[in-house]
Amino acid sequence: MTLTPPTQADIPDILHASRFLQRWLQGGSDRQAMLDEISRLSLTPAIFAQILQKEISSGATLNKAMRRLRNLVVCTLIKRDLCGDADMHEVVTTISEFADFVVQQHLAALSAEMQSLYGTPTGEDSGRVQEMIVLGMGKLGGYELNVSSDIDLIFCYAEDGDTVTSDSTQRSLSNHEYFTRLGKKLIAAISEVTEDGFSFRVDMALRPNGASGPLVASFGMVEEYFLIQGREWERYAWVKARAMTGHADDIATLEKIIRPFVYRRYLDYGSIDSLRSMHAQIRAEVVRQESKHPERSNNVKLGRGGIREVEFLAQVFQLIRGGRDTSLRDRSTRNTLLTLAEKGILDTRMVQQLITSYTFLRNLEHRLQYLDDAQTHTFPAQTEDQLRIAQMMRCQSVEELLAQLQPHRAFVAEQFDAIFKDKADNSTEAAQYLLTANLGSSESEELLTSQLSNAGFHEAGDVARRLIASWQSGKIQSLSESSRNKMIALINNALPQIARQEEMQLACWNRLLDFLETIARRSAYLSLLTEYPHALARVIRMMAASDWAAKFLTRHPILLDELLDESSLHQRPDWGSFEQDLQRQLSQHQGDTERQMETLRELHHAMQFRLLAQDLEGQLSVEHLADELSKLADLIVAATIQAAWETIASRHREVPRFAVIAYGKLGGKELSYASDLDVIFLYDDDDQEAPGNYAKLAQRFITWMTSHTPAGILFDIDIALRPDGASGLLVSSLASFARYQEQSAWLWEHQALTRARFCAGDSAIAQEFERIRDQVLRQTRDAAALSEEVVSMRKKMRDANINRSELFDLKHDAGGMIDIEFMVQYLVLRYAHQYPQLTANIGNIALLKLCGELGLIDADLAGQTAKAYRWLRKLQHGIRLQGEDRARIAISKVTQEVAATRQLWASLFGDDIPPA
Repeated sequence: MTLTPPTQADIPDILHASRFLQRWLQGGSDRQAMLDEISRLSLTPAIFAQILQKEISSGATLNKAMRRLRNLVVCTLIKRDLCGDADMHEVVTTISEFADFVVQQHLAALSAEMQSLYGTPTGEDSGRVQEMIVLGMGKLGGYELNVSSDIDLIFCYAEDGDTVTSDSTQRSLSNHEYFTRLGKKLIAAISEVTEDGFSFRVDMALRPNGASGPLVASFGMVEEYFLIQGREWERYAWVKARAMTGHADDIATLEKIIRPFVYRRYLDYGSIDSLRSMHAQIRAEVVRQESKHPERSNNVKLGRGGIREVEFLAQVFQLIRGGRDTSLRDRSTRNTLLTLAEKGILDTRMVQQLITSYTFLRNLEHRLQYLDDAQTHTFPAQTEDQLRIAQMMRCQSVEELLAQLQPHRAFVAEQFDAIFKDKADNSTEAAQYLLTANLGSSESEELLTSQLSNAGFHEAGDVARRLIASWQSGKIQSLSESSRNKMIALINNALPQIARQEEMQLACWNRLLDFLETIARRSAYLSLLTEYPHALARVIRMMAASDWAAKFLTRHPILLDELLDESSLHQRPDWGSFEQDLQRQLSQHQGDTERQMETLRELHHAMQFRLLAQDLEGQLSVEHLADELSKLADLIVAATIQAAWETIASRHREVPRFAVIAYGKLGGKELSYASDLDVIFLYDDDDQEAPGNYAKLAQRFITWMTSHTPAGILFDIDIALRPDGASGLLVSSLASFARYQEQSAWLWEHQALTRARFCAGDSAIAQEFERIRDQVLRQTRDAAALSEEVVSMRKKMRDANINRSELFDLKHDAGGMIDIEFMVQYLVLRYAHQYPQLTANIGNIALLKLCGELGLIDADLAGQTAKAYRWLRKLQHGIRLQGEDRARIAISKVTQEVAATRQLWASLFGDDIPPA
């Protein structure tokens, strides 16, 4: 929020409202002119240095000069802010940069003094000169310091060792003793109160072990502390840790130590409960203080709807997601909120209002401190002081200011509650105790069966037995009491929802318990489902709808995160944004093959899961879903090729002249969730290193796709369709591929080519491949020989997939999907020389209709067969979603479709009708 600038007539009164500013002006006759000159500028470190040097040149010590400079900086900010020349961003940035300047100047001077006495601190392992790293924490770390704030610091150094002396007058110290003495001197130089005041108050309480811990810690001490003693609230504090001094290599090493402590590799929804507890403790202390001092009851920082709640709103998502998304590791509250809006994690309008409210609260906080340069966040009790604050806030009265403040605090409190309010339903507390007691009693099965029957379960006994078996398993019994309580709460919440699933009650129940048992030891997932009941409801609906979906979510529980935002879950894929995000994340982990492979899997699974959710809600046709899954596969293949190429040390060019050609379901854009990828690899490159490097690339591509990582695999890869099959080279040159297709390929390979297309890689190869494909498919063929070979090949496939059940196999049986696909391939190969449009890779349904329009087959029969193919695919898809390996169904459900297919087969191949 930008405050309305005051009129020229109002400025004197507004400036007089700051007693600190008036006292400073009265301290010297030249100060008003100095302030008028300096306040025309936005202050920078270069200006700080100029003014400091001028003070020192006039005879002041560094400590004295720095304190005088500090007072001038604060008064300049007061004047610029109150006169409307500076906004909140300038105020917090300037005072934060000044804090950096103070620490750096004093540390440099004190280090020189210490080295003259004790020598140079040196690492015992590396032999490198050691420097003290000063970490700025809290608002200082995020460049969001307030004008009268203390500064939270932590002192570190890289290696233990001793100082190296250069003459006999110096006394060697251990590095720890050296930096401890240096740290004490630094704190005194900055914070001791003299006649000129102080530079900053210093707070060292955030260091490992707090006030009882050593003042300075080596990297080894910091790492050991994080591993053994680091507490949850310290993760929150270290989010903002920023090195203000030190060697760049040492800072990078320290950040590698800090990062795994602060940011979890998984989505850490347990952070919500931890921050909720921390906030409750802070609020309890504020309430206690307010009860003792009612006149101080309006705290804009720690009170309800205050600054701290905005900070928690931003930082909880950093702790939850920052381990997986580096863009959420920014130390600034405002920047983090904007990133959350940009990523769709928080609503954009809500974030804009949060930033507006945050700005209002920070502006008010500054004016509370402008009054007397006191570190306060509480609205004053004295009427005169209240009027001064109102005046600085451009309000005509205190009542007007409070009326402006109230809606900001109410909005912040509302948004805070939406995230942090305890989601436990107190109304189910009695039921939880009952269920827990039942599970532990000798009569538990009978009691539970009765309870579940009353709740509407048709197979209550089976449900009860499964629940008892799960609960008494070692996996559940080994959980902490907190996790078991969360499990009980989730089960109680799930019971009435599963009861509404009618025929799928028992199946859904078993699937849910399988899932809960899998995630039981990951308390973050239990926390997510507890904090977001609508996510649990969505899980139950998906598990009732599809066994495949249940198993997919159980294998990849990280996908629970996708269920939180219903709007994004239903959005059609933005493939441009997905591709950019994919490339960005792969670039962030360049050089870390394992993490890149995980990234590919995580992003693929997340998008696949979104499509699955839309599919189960009936928002996608089978054809549309296949198109989207095929596009997703294309993008993953393209990204994998480029990333894998960068890992080949011997690569002879930056961008490979290499392409992946898709066959089968991917080639025909008929991919399903669990399809493998039928591909071949082509290159067009005369460099002598090309064959070897592209063979490495193909092998590495297969490894990246098929390797089992913690996130699973991407795709199974089938390369049997390459020239000469299993005996052929893994990678073919474009020229050899063309020769093979024109001179040596079997007819079935040309059948496969009808469904082939360029998938990813070099665009020039794509164009040449399409030319070759078009040329091969348009060859004139002997009709009788073609018919005989197609029928013969179909018989071989049928003999290899004999159906001994009484059900109809949608794929393999006579009149099924493969028959339709063979007929389309036959029509393309038979007539493409005459009708080039038949070589277009437009799918079986479109090609059937095109053949009908061209008069190659009966148009009505073409339409019926096209509808049959669509219906058979839909049935197959539905069966596969229930986890069935074979898509078989009662023949009565597809009688018309099978009849149309068989009729078309008979019209094309005469008496060679496949047997029923």
